[in-house]
Amino acid sequence: MPIDDTRPFLPVRIAVLTVSDTRGPAEDRSGDTLVARLSDAGHVLAERTILRDDADAIVALLHRWIDDPQVDCIITTGGTGVTGRDVTPEAVERVADKMIPGFGELFRWLSYQTIGTSTVQSRACACVARGTYVFALPGSTGAVKDAWDGILKDQLDSRHRPCNFVELMPRLLER
Repeated sequence: MPIDDTRPFLPVRIAVLTVSDTRGPAEDRSGDTLVARLSDAGHVLAERTILRDDADAIVALLHRWIDDPQVDCIITTGGTGVTGRDVTPEAVERVADKMIPGFGELFRWLSYQTIGTSTVQSRACACVARGTYVFALPGSTGAVKDAWDGILKDQLDSRHRPCNFVELMPRLLER
């Protein structure tokens, strides 16, 4: 899709959450990949942390970031599978005002090109919560690359045509 260079680039302040029971900062390759891509695109890393697969802890952090005026968007990586400990989509649903079902659908379509039918195990999702975008990605570096390169890079670029998420930010709290 085209970038309209006559429009200004507006950097988005993005908080990154890695959800994992086993990874620490030294092993967080998917979080590192996400931070590198958003930084390379000109966006601002607002905050970054790692939490265990605990829905209540995830919800509490999401609420804090959603209410922080220095955070425009939250991207999580990890916890979107189907095992008993995977609770990120449930946490996202608990904070959501409006789900964005097309995000998960498009992610799985893109992921299918890379990993085939294994993509059905992903519960990647997105929502708007009190004026903040929340995107939940699987925890692999490949999934982060698919989501960023195939969706978020363009949708978080204010110059992307015919439309993008950034231009909607001022209107997300309309009633």
